[in-house]
Amino acid sequence: MLTHEEQERYSRQIILSEFGVEGQERLQNARVLIVGTGGLGSPAALYLAAMGVGILGIIDDDTVSLSNLHRQILYTQDDAGKRKVPVAAERLRKINPNVNIVPVCDRLKRENAVDMFRNYDLVLDGTDNFATRYLVNDAALMLGIPLISGSILKFEGQLTVVGLDHGPCYRCIFPEAPNSDEVPTCSEAGVLGALAGTMGTMMAIEAVKIITKIGEPLAGRLLIYNAFRSTFQAIKVDRDPACPYCSVAREERKLLNQYEDLSCTVDELSWESFSSRGMSLIDVREEWEFQSQPSRGNLIPLRVLLDRIIELPQEEFAVVCASGIRSLKAVQLLKTKGIRAWSIKGGMQSARKNRPDKLAETE
Repeated sequence: MLTHEEQERYSRQIILSEFGVEGQERLQNARVLIVGTGGLGSPAALYLAAMGVGILGIIDDDTVSLSNLHRQILYTQDDAGKRKVPVAAERLRKINPNVNIVPVCDRLKRENAVDMFRNYDLVLDGTDNFATRYLVNDAALMLGIPLISGSILKFEGQLTVVGLDHGPCYRCIFPEAPNSDEVPTCSEAGVLGALAGTMGTMMAIEAVKIITKIGEPLAGRLLIYNAFRSTFQAIKVDRDPACPYCSVAREERKLLNQYEDLSCTVDELSWESFSSRGMSLIDVREEWEFQSQPSRGNLIPLRVLLDRIIELPQEEFAVVCASGIRSLKAVQLLKTKGIRAWSIKGGMQSARKNRPDKLAETE
């Protein structure tokens, strides 16, 4: 077993070989906060601790559940029922005793968010609901702290960095939150366990790039990883000059009065409703998907949608994809450009069940 001195020297050699003396010093002086120690927070915390981040804060008020162990790799079956943060802190200290682990076993709320964030240089958000994501975004931007935001559901993960280089904030990318009963959590809809590891590790990579000032962080881009199809898409997202939060001066930014029950009307149409309205249709699938199951729509893949914005109809139109997930993302992105569109609920999968001969097939 390595002594403390040998462990520190070994860690130092690894970091030096990758980042040099200056990068190592930046890592050792960094103060990073992870909000949520679940599927995303677990791998992110493990790697940041192993790489020697100076101070690593972890916030969570939940307990360990057996049903979540397939993606929350900080915990074991023996931890079931225990509070997550104390267990996580103990594991992380064993990985690297040189890292100062700051455990916070509490729920992030409007009343404590700013105080919790104040002493950190970087925040990682691995939470699973829009209300908390907006709160994390607002508190970080109030303090001028960069934020790495990740999310996962079923076979898909998303990742972005906000608060850097005058880029967009989380509200620019997702200006409205869907109703809580229309967007299931991982526990409700399921998630591929290894996907959490992939996205959480990528969050740690973004953190290291920001801390050591190497590479190109995901500022101004939304990275979408589809594990089912093994595809990555990096969608460019501009800052919204009319954003109600980041468009105002930092000193004028304030938290909302409440962050619970954030909701909006989800911009979806059924195939029947779309057909009755006589709208134009944009298909945001990939070309191979379109060839396999054609639609009436004009094909503009999601990854190039904003690059080809001039090709979109002038009036309101509908957007379709395979299952309705990418089309909703497209609608959200188009909103940042002031363009009104509707997502076809269920996508082409639902077209097969709802008279595809009249509703979806090429005429």
